[in-house]
Amino acid sequence: MESLQLTRGMCCKLSMNISLKICSFKPIRHLSFVHPGRLLRKRFQKCKLTVVRSDITGNGGELTDFGDDLNFNTNSIVEKEKEEEENRGVLLGIDRDESGSVIALHLIPPSGEVVVDPLQEEAAEPEDEDEGIEEEKVQNRVTYNIVFVTAEAAPYSKTGGLGDVCGSLPVVLAGRGHRVMVVSPRYLNGTPADKKFAGAFDLDRRIKVHCFEGEQEVAFFHEYKNGVDWVFVDHPSYQRPGNPYGDGHGAFGDNQFRFTLLCHAACEAPLVLPLGGYTYGGKCIFLVNDWHAGLVPVLLASKYRPYGTYKDARSILVIHNLGHQGVEPAVTYKNLGLPQEWYGALEWVFPTWARTHALDPGEAVNILKGAIVTADRILTVSKGYAWEITTVEGGYGLDELLSSRRIVLNGIVNGIDVSEWDPSSDGHIVSHYSADDLSGKAQCKTALQKELGLPIRPECPLIGFIGRLDYQKGIDLIRWGIPELMHDDVQFVMLGSGDPLYENWMRVAEATYRDKFRGWVGFNVPISHRITAGCDILLMPSRYEPCGLNQLYAMRYGTVPVVHATGGLRDTVENFSPYAGDGNGEGTGWTFSPLAKESMLQALRTAMMTYRDHKSTWEALKRRAMLRDFTWETAAIQYEQVFEWACIDPPYIP
Repeated sequence: MESLQLTRGMCCKLSMNISLKICSFKPIRHLSFVHPGRLLRKRFQKCKLTVVRSDITGNGGELTDFGDDLNFNTNSIVEKEKEEEENRGVLLGIDRDESGSVIALHLIPPSGEVVVDPLQEEAAEPEDEDEGIEEEKVQNRVTYNIVFVTAEAAPYSKTGGLGDVCGSLPVVLAGRGHRVMVVSPRYLNGTPADKKFAGAFDLDRRIKVHCFEGEQEVAFFHEYKNGVDWVFVDHPSYQRPGNPYGDGHGAFGDNQFRFTLLCHAACEAPLVLPLGGYTYGGKCIFLVNDWHAGLVPVLLASKYRPYGTYKDARSILVIHNLGHQGVEPAVTYKNLGLPQEWYGALEWVFPTWARTHALDPGEAVNILKGAIVTADRILTVSKGYAWEITTVEGGYGLDELLSSRRIVLNGIVNGIDVSEWDPSSDGHIVSHYSADDLSGKAQCKTALQKELGLPIRPECPLIGFIGRLDYQKGIDLIRWGIPELMHDDVQFVMLGSGDPLYENWMRVAEATYRDKFRGWVGFNVPISHRITAGCDILLMPSRYEPCGLNQLYAMRYGTVPVVHATGGLRDTVENFSPYAGDGNGEGTGWTFSPLAKESMLQALRTAMMTYRDHKSTWEALKRRAMLRDFTWETAAIQYEQVFEWACIDPPYIP
C-alpha cells in the first residue's frame, strides 16, 4: 500500500512514497487542490491520508493514467479496504462529465463519506477561534497566474524604476500565493554583467513567431528564484554592447523589432513552457509594462481570443512613463505581425506643428496607444500620475483617449525594497540607525562630508540630489538656483549622469564653490546609499514624476524631501504643517508649486530654517517620514484588488 501524507501547517507539505512505476500524477493538480491552503482543515490536522490502489481495476491497479478507458471499481476497493483494517486508508473517487472524461478526483474513506471536496469551502468547527479565523483567511484568498512582460527586471537588467518594479513586485506577489512568471529579454553585452543570467538554463523550447515579414525563431531560458519563474527570451538582437535600449550613440534603430519579438514570445510562453511540470495555460493575467510590452494586449485581442485562446485571460497595462510611446512610421505596421484590419488601433497622426516638413502627412503607428485601446485595465504608478495623464499638459497627445477609459484607469504607488533600503542594516553606510535612535544619522553625515572633501560641519544643512541629469528632472532649475543658494550657509551634493551640458556644469560648479558644492558625474550604488543617509534634505524638482523612488528612500532614511508637487511626489510627500496635529506638527517634507526657481528656493530656505532653529520639530519630522509605509506588500494588496476587478469585467473583444 502506498501513502500520501498531509502534515499540519500554514502551508501544505506533501510527502509521497508512491512508486513512480505505479503513479505519475501530480497530487495537488490532479486532486484539484487549487491552493495548498485549501488543505488547512481541522479534520486533517492530526491524521494521515492513505491512498489505496486496487489490483482489480481495469488498468491493473496502476494509477499512471486516469484516461477515459479506466474502469475504476469503487465497491471492490471498499471491500478490499475493509479487509485491511491494519492499514485503513481512503480511496480515490472519480467524477466524469457527460462524455465520460475524468474531470475531478475526490477522496473517499471506507465508510463512503467524502473527506475532502477541494471545490467546496466547508471546514470543521475550529478548536481554537483565532486559529480558525487565520485558516479561513488563507482558504478564501483568490490566487492568479500572473505574467509580467517587461523590457527590464532587476537584478538581471535595470536602467531605472521599471527594473525595480518588475524585480520586486513579482517576488511579493509570489509570496502571497500567486503563480508568477516574468518574461524579459536575455541581454548579453559582453561585460561581467552577463553573469546575472548564469543561473538561467535553456529550456530547449524553440518557437517561431511571424513578424517583420518572416518567421523569427526565439528560445527561452528559465530560472526559478524567490518563488518566481524568470523567463528570458533569447535572440541575437538582444546580444550587443549597451543597455536594453541603446548605447553611447543613442537608441538602437531596431528597438521596434526587438520588443515586437518580446511581445510575441510572451504571448506564447504561458502556452508552451512546462514550468514546474505544467504550463500556466490560457487563464492568465498579463501585466504589460510600458510600450515595450504594449503589443501583448493587441495580440490577445486580434490573434488569440477570436480563435478561443486566452478567452479567460486579462491584460493590465502599467504605464511607468507616458513620455515614451513606441512611435514609428506608419509603413512599419506590416512588421508587427498583426492583421491588417487592426491598423486603426495603433494609428497615430502627428499634429501639423510636429511634422518634419510641409509634405509630411504625419502618419505613424503608436504601440502604447494600441495597448491603451485594447487593455482590460490600465494602471499608473501613482494616483496623481493617473490624473495627470488625462490632462493636456501631461497626456502627451493621449489625454483624450485616456480620459475616455477613465473608468478602468487607476494608480498604485510603487513600493521599495525595505531589505535593501534599511538604515538599521544597510551595509553601505558607516553607522546604523532607526526611528527610535537617530544618533547614527549624524555620524553618516560626518562620514559623507569627509568622503566628499567638504568641511565637517554638523550645524550646516546638507542638501542632496540623486538622479538623471535631464530636462524631466528639473536640472535646469537647480542650475539657475545654485548661484543664489550658494550665498546661504549650506552644502550641496549631486550624483547623476545624462545630458553632457549638465555634466560639464556640475564640474564647473564644483570648481567654483569648493567648500559648498560637490558633483559626482556617473552613478554609484554605495555612494547613492551614503548620500541618502548622510544628507539632511533631498531635492527633487522634477517637471513630472510618475512615481519617484528617491523620495521614498529619503524618507526611509530620515532625510527630509523637498519636491515639486507633481505625480507620485505629491502623492507620497505630505507637506509639513507646524500647527496641525494639536500643535505637534504633521507632514513628512515640503512640496512646492509652481515649477519655478523662486518657489524651489523658498521651499529649500524654509526647510533649512527649520533645521537650524527648530531642532525638536526637525527630529519629529524625520521620525514621521521614517515610519511611513511604502513596502511592496502594501502595493501588492492593491494590485490584487485590480486583478479582481479585471476578472469581474468581461475581456476586451472588438
